[in-house]
Amino acid sequence: MAWFALIIAGLFETFGVAMMNQYSVSKNWKPLVLLILGFCASLFLLEYSMNTIPMGTAYAIWTGFGVVGGTVVGMLFYGESRSWKRILFITIILCSSVGLKMVS
Repeated sequence: MAWFALIIAGLFETFGVAMMNQYSVSKNWKPLVLLILGFCASLFLLEYSMNTIPMGTAYAIWTGFGVVGGTVVGMLFYGESRSWKRILFITIILCSSVGLKMVS
């Protein structure tokens, strides 16, 4: 259950980052509220998952998920670069997260 919570926390972090970008574009109150709710849910679920998963592993996977999710959302919805270098480094981050899971 903790791993599921950690994955959902990563999704909420990615959502919060997307809403941060949306807020910077529109300056509307709705993205700001969604940004705050997304990050609050993300932190709550991260804290919950850290009751079972070691802190270093949970935090590394949570931040990795946020980096990868934010980059993918940027590439898919906001026209950011899809260069092979970016994709290579996203792959390295994902492999590192899987490696942490395997050794912990």
